Amino acid sequence: MSKLLAIAVIDDDASVRVGTENLLSSLGYIVHTFASAEEFLKSGLRYDTSCVIADVRMPGMSGIELQTLLLTQGHHVPFIFVTAFSEEAVRAQALRAGAICFLTKPFDRHGLRHGATPASSAATILSVSS
Repeated sequence: MSKLLAIAVIDDDASVRVGTENLLSSLGYIVHTFASAEEFLKSGLRYDTSCVIADVRMPGMSGIELQTLLLTQGHHVPFIFVTAFSEEAVRAQALRAGAICFLTKPFDRHGLRHGATPASSAATILSVSS
């Protein structure tokens, strides 16, 4: 990959954050982790993020609510959702709103890598067209 892409991993489960960060870092990505959507929004990194990997269900703002907020603010960053609760209605809502991938926990490195590849392509296209 010619340009390092920054990925935000947002999950209230510390073990998921650490495991996902380790995997993505080993693939050459810059990774920032956050325990909540609110922490991500307060970080000031939202416009420096090429892709968001977010848990669907978290205390406070959900991953879906975060995606909706960013879209209404005109920030069209690729989203990959992860969840321990695979609800078809939520999955369909996320994909309709433009999610690149929807993974059920526990996910493996192949599933995450499969989702990160189109997200990287989408992020590259978005940065070129901006």
